[in-house]
This record gives sequence, structure tokens and C-alpha cells, in this order.
Amino acid sequence: MLDLVLPLECGGCGTRSTRWCDVCAKDLAVKPDEPHLITPRVDPGVPVFSLGRYAGARRQAIVAVKEHGRGDLVVPLAGALRAGLANLMTWGVIGAQLTVVPAPTRGWAARRRGGDPVTRVALAATADRSDVVVVQALRTRAFVADSAGLSSADRQRNITGRVKLVRRVQGEAVLVDDVLTTGATACESVRVLHRTGVAVVAVLAVANA
Repeated sequence: MLDLVLPLECGGCGTRSTRWCDVCAKDLAVKPDEPHLITPRVDPGVPVFSLGRYAGARRQAIVAVKEHGRGDLVVPLAGALRAGLANLMTWGVIGAQLTVVPAPTRGWAARRRGGDPVTRVALAATADRSDVVVVQALRTRAFVADSAGLSSADRQRNITGRVKLVRRVQGEAVLVDDVLTTGATACESVRVLHRTGVAVVAVLAVANA
């Protein structure tokens, strides 16, 4: 009866009467050899990893969290990010004493979404780890345009010089993002962090387009 009033739909495939179905959970599950090393069009100068392609259930869940207020889907995305970070630690790519820095977002976009989705996912992913801290250290300056539809060169011009440090970061850091497209935002973010003496060792995205 409750479903008739407040119908549930899987955030990945739209199956009724469930928020996240077993099929989509399997699609998002992190395998032992993931995340994979990728080569973005704009090189940030540090290794870049992705948990999977921006497609299927992964894409639908990210869009649902960012654009449709599906805060319940932070949990499966956080689970994937948690597993990805754990694998990178196991491989020795990143250390256990770590600062996770969410990729910057536009202020008005975060306000419209009720907060920054990447930060919410990062906080949920690291909530049970005393050796990892999340610092929302980066923010985009005013007049950064929506990057959807922009070419790689236009994305880089759009973001260059428009990422600012708003909180100090100490020790080793990994930059995390929900979707990595060209790598322009990651490149500028790493540049700003490096300029302030932060040792960024990797970039990890939940998905790459």
C-alpha cells in the first residue's frame, strides 16, 4: 500500500518496490582488480583511477543523487568508493594515513542539490575509518560555466585559475570525484593543491566518461 502512495524505484534500473536492486548492486560492486588506471585527455600529473564507465546503473545512480534528490543512493556509491580506496591502499598506491579531498563544485549547484554530492559520498565512504579524513578544501570561483557540452580545450579554459583552496590540507591526499570526463577539473585541482604543498598521490573517480 505504501508503494502506491510513495512508489519505490531502483535508482539504477527503475525496478519497482526497491531502492537499489541486486542486479544493480552487482553492477556497481568493485572487483579485486579495480579501480583501473585510466588516461584522461588532460593529464593532472598523478595516477588517475576509475571504478568503471559512466554508463548503466553507475550513471543512473550518480544522476539520481545529483539531480533528483536520491540521497538514499549515496550508500551504494559510497560502498564502491570505500572498496576502491581500500584496494588502492592494499596495492600501496596510497597510504593508510590519508586525506580525501572531494573535487570542487560550484556553490550554487551545491545549494540547489542540498549539499555537495561528492563530499557526501566521500564522508559516507570513510565514516568507519579513523585513519582517513575528508577535507572539503576546494571550491570553484564565480563565473565557472556548466561544463556539459564543452570540448576538452573549452573545459580546461573554463576551469583554469578558477579553483581556490578554502581549507588547509595536511599530509598525503587523494582527490575524489563522481565523474571524470576530460580531466580538466582534476588537473586544476591537483595544481592548486600541489602549489600549497599538498602531496596529491592519486585521483579516484566513481566513473569515467
